[in-house]
Amino acid sequence: MGLWRFLKSLILINKEVPQSRGMLYPRESETREVRSLDGIWNFVRSDQTNPTQGVREEWYGKDLSRSRPTIPMPVPASYNDITTDNLRDHVGTVWYDRKFFAPRSWAVDQRVWLRFGSVHYEAYVWVNGQKVVKHEIGHLPFEAEVTHLLNYGAENRITVMCDNALIQTTVPQGRITELPNDDGMTIVQSYTFDFFNYAGIHRSVHLYTTPKTFIEEVVITTNLSKDNVGGEVIYSVKFNGSAVNEADNSLYVRAQLYDREGKLVANGTSDEELCGSLQVDNVNPWWPYLMHPEPGYLYQLEVKLHASNDDLLDVYRLKVGVRTLSWSNATFQINGRPVYFRGFGRHEDADVRGKGLDNALMVRDFNLLKWIGANAYRTSHYPYSEESMQFADEHGIMIVDECPSVDAENYNQELLGKHKSSLEQLIHRDRNHPSVVMWSIANEPRTREMNADSYFQLVANLTRSLDKTRPITAAIATPWTDDKAGRFLDIISFNRYNAWYSNTGRLDMVTKKVVEEAVAWNKHYNKPVIMAEYGADTLEGLHLQPAYVWSEEFQTEVFARHFKAFDILRKKGWFIGEFVWNFADFKTAQSYTRVGGNKKGVFTRARQPKASAHLLRKRYFALARELDDSSFPEDLFTYIADMGKVEENT
Repeated sequence: MGLWRFLKSLILINKEVPQSRGMLYPRESETREVRSLDGIWNFVRSDQTNPTQGVREEWYGKDLSRSRPTIPMPVPASYNDITTDNLRDHVGTVWYDRKFFAPRSWAVDQRVWLRFGSVHYEAYVWVNGQKVVKHEIGHLPFEAEVTHLLNYGAENRITVMCDNALIQTTVPQGRITELPNDDGMTIVQSYTFDFFNYAGIHRSVHLYTTPKTFIEEVVITTNLSKDNVGGEVIYSVKFNGSAVNEADNSLYVRAQLYDREGKLVANGTSDEELCGSLQVDNVNPWWPYLMHPEPGYLYQLEVKLHASNDDLLDVYRLKVGVRTLSWSNATFQINGRPVYFRGFGRHEDADVRGKGLDNALMVRDFNLLKWIGANAYRTSHYPYSEESMQFADEHGIMIVDECPSVDAENYNQELLGKHKSSLEQLIHRDRNHPSVVMWSIANEPRTREMNADSYFQLVANLTRSLDKTRPITAAIATPWTDDKAGRFLDIISFNRYNAWYSNTGRLDMVTKKVVEEAVAWNKHYNKPVIMAEYGADTLEGLHLQPAYVWSEEFQTEVFARHFKAFDILRKKGWFIGEFVWNFADFKTAQSYTRVGGNKKGVFTRARQPKASAHLLRKRYFALARELDDSSFPEDLFTYIADMGKVEENT
């Protein structure tokens, strides 16, 4: 029986995953109102040994303060670093609540929705004591209609229970153990991934209204003519209506496209299935940063839903970038031009607020990305905020969009279902962003395990079924000789830390090893190759000459040795990108190998450059000039001497 159970656990079945609906980003219009619930909420932590106590005692049925003493907690923010006690390492459930008024005007011909940008990891939500939604998997939005639960013209209460526990069937995975301590026993959360498991209401909470019959989904794809002069915007709309049956073909959509200056450049009326296309003459394509003088060009698409009698039912507007993607076994192209990725792995991470949405930090990060000459980053290792995706659209920064699967192992049916669901939700959320040019279906999965091949075949097949317009990758750390997932990808991405985790300190063992491994990956799979992670931990202000591990000199030398390898590989035609690990220092679980966190950042956690940032900046702008005929910034090189006089003297 034991053998049978073992063999049965290896068999993975391709089951359907629930399909997301709605979830358009909340935007005001003539027919919609949006209200933020961000601010200071009330907060209670559960007893770690009794995490379901609040549910059993129905804390959601009254103000939290009547069940337990509360403390103030900012939303959005991770709760871990806000207080001065041991809340940082709490395992299990915590509770939030706050009150709000619903205006009387919302009671007339309106529907009201409650939307969360992200709660990590699992959330249960009640409004006025009534359960409205449960959602698992952090970093992704969820919503529920609350029209029938609100007291209009009166006060209402929203209550949230958040559970941060990670086990072997969550995405990402972790383990919960009970260990002896000085007071008896304690619960400990462990995980193999190298970033801190921040938790809480991480992104904005909104109430928004729609008409009774409203635009529920808008799906956009775009095309360009061969000369990039003509463009096409193809749209598909779905509606939700309590008074109109979806099979009723009497509704129609009027679509209008406006350029950056607000000029109408195309308009049209949908067919009976609410689909259509707009032709754009003299189109301004969406280009990545430094590939064109006007990167990140966006049009505004105005979608109006009309009844059969021409009454206006709903209006929704979104930004659209017109571009094409194509790829082969050697290249990746945007708008018919080859792309060479130069960028970063990153984290949503900052002091105090953890993974909480911070607009000031987001703007600073994009300023630094452009200052250093990067054209791309990977959302390692989970979906980033919708606001950051919109910012990437506007600034021409390409995104390798990664789902929350990191260090996946012990593949099983339940894990597969959640992994696939995370990708379905991610693609549903981000499919209209021109900045998203690739889907990453995992980071450093254990792809040598026995059933990794069948597992990732099913994950990749689902991803392609949801979006055939973008290639698929995964950041793989398993040696190519043992990997079982690469054959299901379109682009091979690999992570390797030469001179750091392997051959520590040996700068003479970098260039050749990088070249040899990239060549082996390409030869094995005959696909384009990206180095998705390389780097070295660096303590800011530590200077040692000759270069020594942890010093700024060592990080700079590690980069230079990789640059030499990348230039050798670029000449081969199939090596298409280099991503430094990491953009900025970030927090991890406590470890004797981590002094305050992972220090592989080119920037400090406070977003200030280390010495390597200046070298990398020269590298990235040199590549932009060579490959895309971009110009150098005036401050790229520091004045040294009048070289004409130097030459005269020699």
